[in-house]
Amino acid sequence: MTDLKLVIAALTADGDDVDRMVAGLPAAKWALETPSPGWTIAHQIAHLSATFRMAGLAASNAEAFGKLAASLSPDFDANVRYAMAGFLAEPPEVLLGQWRAQRDGAIKALAAAPPDQMVPWLVNPLPPAVLGMAGMMELFGHGQDIADALGIKPERTDRIQLIVAFAIRTWTFGYLARGLTPPDEEFRFELTGPSGALWAFGPEDAQNRITGAAADFCLLVTRRRHRDDLDLAAEGGEADRWMDLAQAYRGPAGDGRTPGQFS
Repeated sequence: MTDLKLVIAALTADGDDVDRMVAGLPAAKWALETPSPGWTIAHQIAHLSATFRMAGLAASNAEAFGKLAASLSPDFDANVRYAMAGFLAEPPEVLLGQWRAQRDGAIKALAAAPPDQMVPWLVNPLPPAVLGMAGMMELFGHGQDIADALGIKPERTDRIQLIVAFAIRTWTFGYLARGLTPPDEEFRFELTGPSGALWAFGPEDAQNRITGAAADFCLLVTRRRHRDDLDLAAEGGEADRWMDLAQAYRGPAGDGRTPGQFS
């Protein structure tokens, strides 16, 4: 079981990293377009605010979360737009305050949850540590969009090992999002963290394996970079196919990024 205190500390630090990028932005820069088509920096923060609000509710009030989940539309994108709408209606200084309140509330609720008690979520209940790791994945992806819009290169640390672990836990999502059947055999993942540490997952004798930089792996599974622009290699036909499908989140894959867009 992943240590909940470790996840909470990493989630808090990642949230602080995103906060530092937007804390001093003049109002006009909140309207900057990000690489996600149609999404400004304000959209990115509104989405994170809505996501953390939902996570905080799930961890603190299962009954209320159940009612919310039951009210959602089958249209994933419509749900995303609806959840962001209230946040987007506010001026940047109010949105910033709401983002901080929702982030802090969710982290507090997850930290208070019994580590061995499942928290309700949109598809399946999750341990609070895993839901926290999902929050880290959201911060990584949407934070990267904000960084790209502002011309910032985020500093990655070995905290991303938790994002890597989450992405490997959810390695079938890319298949499921496209109505495809995942292969029965597990992959081998051998990834190098920012510190130079080697992180290995999966059977050593797997015929399909992914190797390379862990930070680039996170960019791949959040679909913030095209595989051609990343220091990653696939061995085996199914692993090569997976590199085109990889995503660590439920719902539609989105457009992703084009080769050379960030080279």
